[in-house]
Amino acid sequence: MSVAEMQFDQNTHPTVTPQQWQILVQAAQDKAQLAELFYENRERLKRIVSSSIDHRLHRRMDASDVLQETFMEAFSRIHEYLANPNVSLFVWLRFLAKQRLTLMHRQNLQVQARDVRRELSLEAVEDDRQSKVALAAQLAGRLTTASASFSRKELRLEIQSALDRLDFKSREILMLRHFEQLSNVESAEVLQISTTAACNRYIRALERLKGMLSQSLGTDP
Repeated sequence: MSVAEMQFDQNTHPTVTPQQWQILVQAAQDKAQLAELFYENRERLKRIVSSSIDHRLHRRMDASDVLQETFMEAFSRIHEYLANPNVSLFVWLRFLAKQRLTLMHRQNLQVQARDVRRELSLEAVEDDRQSKVALAAQLAGRLTTASASFSRKELRLEIQSALDRLDFKSREILMLRHFEQLSNVESAEVLQISTTAACNRYIRALERLKGMLSQSLGTDP
């Protein structure tokens, strides 16, 4: 079945409205129109990709290169998305971008492993913690428990330490909501859980993080 022949069904396409469906069908047949949709999500995708590039490849890879490849793949696979749009367009594009980034990592690290190893430095190793550092900086503005007694830098360092000690699921939901700045609905789609479960997981993760900070900083929860 061609894209033009596909029919909208709210029961099987719960993540898109009839109007969005028509736009997507047109975009699947017009690269320029898909480019407009991609551009609307580009800055969010760029932030996610930039933070995920392996520190050993920062001099060889750029987020724009990854996004260009992602767009080309999106255009070639948009019919797959239309056949089963069980997540929002942004979450699907995020999946393609991360998939493309993983492939480019493998290609670069395998083919150029010797050269890449020579480029390692203390700064590159430190970049490995970039996402946690950025997340800690964002959370420092939200978690004001110890703001009166500790400097912003001290609080960020304590949050980084607490993030290292958090369980994977708690850290994951905090990364999605704060660092990638996904909505609760988008986070639920990524995690393949209900929106209620995603919301509850997020609340529990924040509570655990606050508890760890209260214990380490000697403040009231």
